[in-house]
Amino acid sequence: MSASGKLASLRLPPLPTVGELIKLYNLRAEKQLSQNFLLDLRLTDKIVRQAGNLMDAHVCEVGPGPGGLTRSILNSGAADLLVVEKDTRFIPGLKLLSEAAPGRLRIVHGDILTYRTDRGFPATVSKPWGGDPPNLHIIGNLPFSVSTPLIIKWLEDMANGTGPFVYGRTRLTLTFQKEVAERLTASTGSKQRSRLSVMAQYLCTVRNCFTIPGRAFVPKPEVDVGVVHFTPLVQPQIQQPFKLVEKVVRNIFQFRRKYCHKGVEKLFPEACRMELTQEMMQKADVDPTLRATELTISQFRALADAYAQLCSREPSLLSYEFREELRLKHLGRRRNSPTDALSSTPPEPLQTC
Repeated sequence: MSASGKLASLRLPPLPTVGELIKLYNLRAEKQLSQNFLLDLRLTDKIVRQAGNLMDAHVCEVGPGPGGLTRSILNSGAADLLVVEKDTRFIPGLKLLSEAAPGRLRIVHGDILTYRTDRGFPATVSKPWGGDPPNLHIIGNLPFSVSTPLIIKWLEDMANGTGPFVYGRTRLTLTFQKEVAERLTASTGSKQRSRLSVMAQYLCTVRNCFTIPGRAFVPKPEVDVGVVHFTPLVQPQIQQPFKLVEKVVRNIFQFRRKYCHKGVEKLFPEACRMELTQEMMQKADVDPTLRATELTISQFRALADAYAQLCSREPSLLSYEFREELRLKHLGRRRNSPTDALSSTPPEPLQTC
């Protein structure tokens, strides 16, 4: 059978529209869960096309809701679609789709933040990390409330080869608020450049595919939505543990309008702050008067490598957190206040070098 013939044979039979299913099961988008339904199958088809050729693919869909994107994935020829849905109200409608696509749709009632995607697919799907990506895709129209923590979690999984990346360089096609999509793909020097830009781009090729106007969703969100595609790199651009890289990038971007050395300073306890900041900047050979948004990935790599060297010499540096030091100082001041009714237990000593 030709590819087009096979695809035609896999298309879903006539079904109630997504809008009709919403009425049938009396479904409403929950504002507190930041749910927005995409009912236009031309748009869900367009999202799915960004993932590439899904013929005979394994797919994990995050938060399928009433199943608009689910239909497009099944119609694209996916052989095995695993949907993870937290909201019980959507399960009956998804079961209707499962019956229309026998043996091709598996439904998990659970939270994607805790679901073990590393157990969701057969080992035969796996491809060596250095080779082509596996025929496994993650696709989702993500609720705004979960999109950023979820992509950070997946980036850490990517760096560690855990979660959906035990199978190899699994690709992701996901929706975000337009502003977040722009941050994920922002280039060096742009005003959208952020911690998220660096963390995504040191690990992936990131592509901002297209923007969906808010009016296409029900209910209409206050913002437009961007579709972003991620392909993990064979070699990350920074060869340091994820948490170390994240700490360096986070500290520098917390002072994004100031020179980058201000953020680097906060990596170190006060007792040795100036000395170690100067040493780290010299080791990295990075201009201390550059701002966070002006630093390239290679400069962040040099800074992370220099910080890792200092941490190998003094391991306690890795656990030091500037904000925790501030908290303890504040707690100490409150305990010393004559009007304070807190316990008189002395604060823990601050870390020194």
